[in-house]
Amino acid sequence: MEKYGLIGYPLGHSFSRKFFTEKFAREGIEAVYENYEIAQATMLPDIVRANPELRGLNCTIPHKQAILPLLDSLSDEAREIGAVNVIRIRRRSDGSPLLEGFNSDIIGFTRSIRPLLRPYHRRALILGTGGASKAVSVGLTRLGLEWTFVSRSRRPDMLTYEEVTPALLRDHEVIVNCSPVGMFPHTDEAPALPYQALTEHHLLYDLVYNPEETRFMKLGALQGATVKNGLEMLHLQALASWEIWNQSDELMI
Repeated sequence: MEKYGLIGYPLGHSFSRKFFTEKFAREGIEAVYENYEIAQATMLPDIVRANPELRGLNCTIPHKQAILPLLDSLSDEAREIGAVNVIRIRRRSDGSPLLEGFNSDIIGFTRSIRPLLRPYHRRALILGTGGASKAVSVGLTRLGLEWTFVSRSRRPDMLTYEEVTPALLRDHEVIVNCSPVGMFPHTDEAPALPYQALTEHHLLYDLVYNPEETRFMKLGALQGATVKNGLEMLHLQALASWEIWNQSDELMI
């Protein structure tokens, strides 16, 4: 039986395991999905060696970057982003594993936000500089938008929240929250923005999906902005993983 799984540390509650177990049962797919909690990315070869049925892995924190030197190849997106969250495992003619790295975060994000974009959505602010922010920045570029990072601390080529003025918001019609601000249980928090400057032309996309409607989204909706959370992105990146594992060619975003 084919096997798939998730590597990371710690794993705790796994969205991926539940998602794929339900998918396999619903669609009659003879496969299993297991969690492999490994403290070090260098343990990946041991997992592959001990599980010859493995056809693919998802990769989560803290290994998305540390895993790169252990892979045989990277997709263009994974190389540009500098992070991998999907590993496709194929076998060479001698039976040895071939490990190929992909990034489905960018696929999930672009597929989720694209239907909401309008011609006047030309510039974006990306709040936060964590793991998913680079995938979001590459995705926005591929969708034709200019973007600027916003960080709590001053860094080169980034704005601080204090520098996000009403005038700046009027010139940046898309705001993507890649920070954990507002995530359960801190549901009364929101990124520090002058929300009164938002209009019905603004699009606020929050990678947080718990709660379903964050305070960031509520404050945007009060000003007439279009808002969306990251749950669909999560589902789409998981489905993209399955496509990657079962296609011989790289996905087109």
